[in-house]
Amino acid sequence: MDTSESSTEPRIPDAEQEADGPRGWRRWAMDTRPLRRPAYRRLWASTVVTAVGSQLTAVAVPKQIYDITGSSAWVGAASLAGLLPLIVFALWGGAIADSMDRRKLLLLTNTGIAVTSLLFWIQAFAGLESVWTLMLLLALQQAFWGLNAPARSASIARLVPADELPAANALGSTVMQTGQIAGPLLAGALIPVIGLAELYLIDALALCVTVWAVYRLPALPPLTAAKAGSAGLRGVLEGFRYISGHAVLLLSFLADIVAMVLGMPRALFPQLAAETYAPYGEGFALGLLFAAIPLGAVLGGLFSGTFSRARRHGWMVIGSVVVWGLAVAGFGLSGSLWLAVAFLALAGVADMVSMVFRGAILLSAATDEMRGRMQGVFTVVVAGGPRLADVLHGTAGSAFGPRAAVAGGGILVVVVMLALAAAMPALRRYRV
Repeated sequence: MDTSESSTEPRIPDAEQEADGPRGWRRWAMDTRPLRRPAYRRLWASTVVTAVGSQLTAVAVPKQIYDITGSSAWVGAASLAGLLPLIVFALWGGAIADSMDRRKLLLLTNTGIAVTSLLFWIQAFAGLESVWTLMLLLALQQAFWGLNAPARSASIARLVPADELPAANALGSTVMQTGQIAGPLLAGALIPVIGLAELYLIDALALCVTVWAVYRLPALPPLTAAKAGSAGLRGVLEGFRYISGHAVLLLSFLADIVAMVLGMPRALFPQLAAETYAPYGEGFALGLLFAAIPLGAVLGGLFSGTFSRARRHGWMVIGSVVVWGLAVAGFGLSGSLWLAVAFLALAGVADMVSMVFRGAILLSAATDEMRGRMQGVFTVVVAGGPRLADVLHGTAGSAFGPRAAVAGGGILVVVVMLALAAAMPALRRYRV
């Protein structure tokens, strides 16, 4: 493909349509219509490659830090070292993505992430054993990721039509969730065989494939002339003003904050595994609890044909957040490990539906010159919400007991989400 093609928005060809819609098993199987579009297919293929590769590095960094220090506190400090650059550069990256060719930004940032992975490999291969070097590289990597994520997500709306945005989001989210399961399992199997350093090298090589896939995308310049200062602080602040002036966008962010901050119980998994589910085996129970939500999300993605064609996107967000809250409350009340895992898997399905339609709303309700900034804020919310939940649930679990804290959080999610939906009708009324 000629990567210097037209500087206007690329034409999205009409997909083949069946008169009565999909038949048989295709009514409920994963909706793959976006994959008929070559540009989106390339972007999605790059996600497939990096979904597993990035998880290798995500396992290798804390493992190497723990091997050097023997301290979990240092592992936690490293996680915080990566959070601040992610927040800052995701907000800034959203403004940049609205002011320059998004394909070029993806090329630069993916190359930066690949070089960082190569530097991780060099320090491990050289036996440097410097925690500060690892934390610096982690901060650099998260900065590149913060710049990359808004441009990647905002580009989807230029590659598929509006009615296929839920399907495109489901495809991407399913791959990422699958990577979160397969990547750590693969890392655990490879470390004893090839060693820790080579995990970084595999990730770096996988990212080269990503760079090539992005290189073959069409040009994605701004559809309107960028304003002076739009890539700086002024542009970031304009993004927040835009959100405050569009109730449906504000509510889509609030829905995620409500679900994640009030209802993400992962901080209490270790205590529940040690106390409530100890008869099943503490380690076995802990592994199942952590795996249940991603497994449910993957199942939701595989059967996304059951919901991806829905047009009332606002109601889909409200309903999925309510189901998430009810499932979390059910998990908190469960004395049986298998029932608890079933509730968490149901929560994972609901989370997938919520992600799909919140993402579709952000891409369809915002204008193209604001999509990057919306995705930057989205990245911050997704990264920060669960960390705030860890603090909240850890504190509540100590005060009221883990099961009461989890069940109470789930009920709060339902109450607050329904109250928001009742008080602000914009989300209820929104449809593609």
